[in-house]
Amino acid sequence: MKRHTTPAVSLFSPFSLSFSFYYFLSNFLFFLLSIPQTYAETSSLSSLLAAVAYGFASMLMVFINKAVLMQYAYSMTLLTFQQLATSLLIHVGRNMGYTKARELDMATAKRLLPLSIFYNANVAFALASLKGVNIPMYIAIKRLTPLAVLIAGYFSGKGRPTAQVALSVILIAAGVLIAALGDFSFDLFGYSMAFVSVFFQTMYLVLVEKSGAEDGLSSLEIMFYNSFLSLPFLMFLIIVTGEFPNSLSLLFAKSYSFSFLMILILSLVMGIVLNFTMFLCTIVNSALTTTIVGVLKGVVSTTLGFFLLGGVQVHALNVSGLVINSAGGVWYSFAKYQQKRSKAMKLVPDAEAHRK
Repeated sequence: MKRHTTPAVSLFSPFSLSFSFYYFLSNFLFFLLSIPQTYAETSSLSSLLAAVAYGFASMLMVFINKAVLMQYAYSMTLLTFQQLATSLLIHVGRNMGYTKARELDMATAKRLLPLSIFYNANVAFALASLKGVNIPMYIAIKRLTPLAVLIAGYFSGKGRPTAQVALSVILIAAGVLIAALGDFSFDLFGYSMAFVSVFFQTMYLVLVEKSGAEDGLSSLEIMFYNSFLSLPFLMFLIIVTGEFPNSLSLLFAKSYSFSFLMILILSLVMGIVLNFTMFLCTIVNSALTTTIVGVLKGVVSTTLGFFLLGGVQVHALNVSGLVINSAGGVWYSFAKYQQKRSKAMKLVPDAEAHRK
């Protein structure tokens, strides 16, 4: 008589390995989120650490998202998963005592609703652009964010930029134009999505700086409100755009691929890390510092983008434009550093004169 046996679940199956991987990364994230927010506000070293952490996370996230979208083209569903993972992790961390984030307040949620809308619009358009734009050109276009921040600052009463800042921004824009002329893989839709993403990124950076200062919210609390408020909006979009239920069907079909699950889980976790470091950098430093860090990390990402994830067809115009764009970004960062340093040096004599 033939005995019926139930097949054993392998410890090395894609599901078990991916769960172990997610468990490890989740515990690491709980450690990061448990760092006291008061330290981030009082330590001078935290400003540098926040900027470095955001630069590294931002650079890594571009390549991870590109890798996921090469196998899973439903960008809005991916963004929904990232925001859902963020909300759940912070909620669980708060209940387990890992974080000191305050409970949800509806009055605060209403004030932060525009922030959530601008953030999700930025990420949604950025993910859509990555489908058709290669990484070096995507980064070059995103370097236009400082130009948009300067324009927004001028109209909000921050005054005109210095000559060095203005010239460096013009150099950045010229580099984008030249590089686009030599881009063999030019995609009008992808370029349009990237430019729209720049506008929304500018808006939410300004709002993050304002919200953190006015409402006294920590970076973790802003991140929780942002992800929580995003979910209804994103779920509506994936239904309207027709991604659902096809996106779930493809996800189940690819769930048996270990490599895909690892990239997807890494994308979800890095989405949380990127949000946390971005909000922390903006609150501890400023919106302008966050954009400068984004420009500097783009130099490394542009170089790597020529060789990774499909690479780029090399053309004299394309390479020249990207070099000019990168040079403008470095010049811009140096000009802003000098401007900030000169202001700090002027404040010291004024303070000493006031004491006398």
